[in-house]
Amino acid sequence: MTDVWGDSAAKRRCFKRQNAAHRVSYKRFRRRIIRRGSGEAPVASTPVAAGWRCGSGFESDPVCQRLELDSPPRHVGTTHSALQGNLEETALAAGASHRGAVTPLKTLRSHSAEGKPDSENDPKPGWVWRAGAQAGSDERTGHLPFDLLDEAPVGVQGKLVRRLAAPSLLDDYYTNLLDCSCSGITALALGPCVYLWDSEASTLVASLGPTPPAGPHSVSSLRWSPDGRLLCVGTRRGEIQVQLWDVEQKRRVRCLPSHLSVVTALSWKQQLLSSGSALGHILHLDVRAPPAPVGAGVQEEGVCSLQWSPGGERLASGSPDGLLSIWDGDVAGPRSHQPVCSMRQPSAVKAVGWCPWQRKLLATGGGWKDGALRVWDSQTGTCVTSVHTDSQICSLRWAERKEWLVTAHGLPHHQVALWDFPSLDTSHRLTGHCQRVLHVALNPDETQIFSAGADQRLHIWDL
Repeated sequence: MTDVWGDSAAKRRCFKRQNAAHRVSYKRFRRRIIRRGSGEAPVASTPVAAGWRCGSGFESDPVCQRLELDSPPRHVGTTHSALQGNLEETALAAGASHRGAVTPLKTLRSHSAEGKPDSENDPKPGWVWRAGAQAGSDERTGHLPFDLLDEAPVGVQGKLVRRLAAPSLLDDYYTNLLDCSCSGITALALGPCVYLWDSEASTLVASLGPTPPAGPHSVSSLRWSPDGRLLCVGTRRGEIQVQLWDVEQKRRVRCLPSHLSVVTALSWKQQLLSSGSALGHILHLDVRAPPAPVGAGVQEEGVCSLQWSPGGERLASGSPDGLLSIWDGDVAGPRSHQPVCSMRQPSAVKAVGWCPWQRKLLATGGGWKDGALRVWDSQTGTCVTSVHTDSQICSLRWAERKEWLVTAHGLPHHQVALWDFPSLDTSHRLTGHCQRVLHVALNPDETQIFSAGADQRLHIWDL
């Protein structure tokens, strides 16, 4: 009898050791999976958090990766990393609402999944300024950025078009990769770098890029300051920096703390820089002050567009799910945390622009499910006028001197359209792109329109 009990006790001890070893193996396996996931790059064409914060379901779905339209991303399971990123970004936004009690981003990042503190003034990888002559050619096409292609100029309804090369331009509806400064310098993000092109001299001035090279599509948004001296670049890496470059001095001014998810949109109000993230957070940073945010807001859904009104009285933000929010201009005031009013449209609010001469009006473009060009009254929250374009609207700009609305279109037309305001009658249709036109910009005197398409072409339309 004693031997039987002894054997049973030995079996129980053996079972416990095996069970403990199994638990250790599982913990080790889970830790390896988390570490491996933390190094993944974000999936292109989705307004979601950085890829290492996403569930594995989206990354392994080839259908979602091929469908690069403007429909909202598929909801993925909430992982521990995604929840952590949202909580950290929420803490930063909450700290900005209490002056003198702002939580430094460096402190937040020190509690990240990898446990590595990140210096806000010395980001890794670092970014460097390169002269235009140092730009490398694309391996597939052999073209340099802004190379004049062999195609002859084509006249389209009286407009002269020049076609330039834009290799490695990301085909992503939810990015903002083209802008022209008040001094006529065009900034265009191609792959991991940002290229600066002088539209008057038709020369490539410089490029800004990470060293060592980052992922192929690390830039998610860019915007010139109103005076044309500073260029702000937001990236889609896991730990996001907003970088300010002094173009005249050819150096980086500073690296501002920002979101812990993709920086989807940027907008300036004099020296105040506002940035929106894929998690729906909006941070306001004074570039002259310490790096702590001076104000913050949280949108119910992710941010895919952001723009200050010409006088700075209102801020408009759009979401992938069709929400258009109007915020008060006092970013530190009592009404800064909630939008003044909100409007809905059937598809993503990606293309947004305030009317320069009627400052309470703003225009929005509908995505491929909608295709409507709408003009809203920001004070009443009502749609003043609209027209159906029967095409996806990827970007829009106002041309004040001619009182035009300029829209860039995707499926099915792949064109740039000019609309008379307020009638919204079509003035011109500029065709020539063979894939959707993702971005559009105007030079300072509004004599040229720049359009960048998924066909990796930059067209210059002389008006």
